[in-house]
Amino acid sequence: MSSFEGALITHRGVTFAVVIVKHHYTSSSSAAQPIREAFQPQFPGVPVVLASQDSRGTFRYHGRPDLAKLLATLHPSQIPWRKYHT
Repeated sequence: MSSFEGALITHRGVTFAVVIVKHHYTSSSSAAQPIREAFQPQFPGVPVVLASQDSRGTFRYHGRPDLAKLLATLHPSQIPWRKYHT
């Protein structure tokens, strides 16, 4: 069984998921797209945004632009992270 850190968030009527991944998965759309698709079965019917941290601890988000922009305005401690098991 594997596990990952993520969150399911509803903001202004929009529900979406955010999942923590390694930094290189958020570096380009070609790297991010297959990973977002891989997490989609865990969060059926909602958009998935990838989150990663660089070496300085700064978060980077990759996914739907409006959702990534929203997440960038939050401190990571404001996100309701939890461990998911697959």
